[in-house]
Amino acid sequence: MKFSALAVCVFVASLTVPAVAQSKLDFTLKNDTGLTIDELYVSPNSSDDWEEDVLGKDVLKDGESLDISFSRTEKTCNWDLKIIDEDKDPVEWEKLDLCAASHITLMYKNGKATAIIK
Repeated sequence: MKFSALAVCVFVASLTVPAVAQSKLDFTLKNDTGLTIDELYVSPNSSDDWEEDVLGKDVLKDGESLDISFSRTEKTCNWDLKIIDEDKDPVEWEKLDLCAASHITLMYKNGKATAIIK
């Protein structure tokens, strides 16, 4: 389990945010796992604990996307993502370089977690 005091804000709806307010870590996450994501955690790779569930009471169905925004003061590039799927199974993606990403598509096929980063 991972937890960190870093603030990660999730905007489920598409929001217009002034360019000066955006962090270099902000990205759009697409669920292409074939599963509904019930919980989503984002944490620096260097942390031993997970952030809180950024979906809150919402879920992210297969094929849906959401925007994830970070505090502008956050500088860490390598992050881990963890989901809890509709069957309550955890799936993790490690060392995602968010400094180089604007869109991340999560996939889970044949028991293997992969991601396309653009």
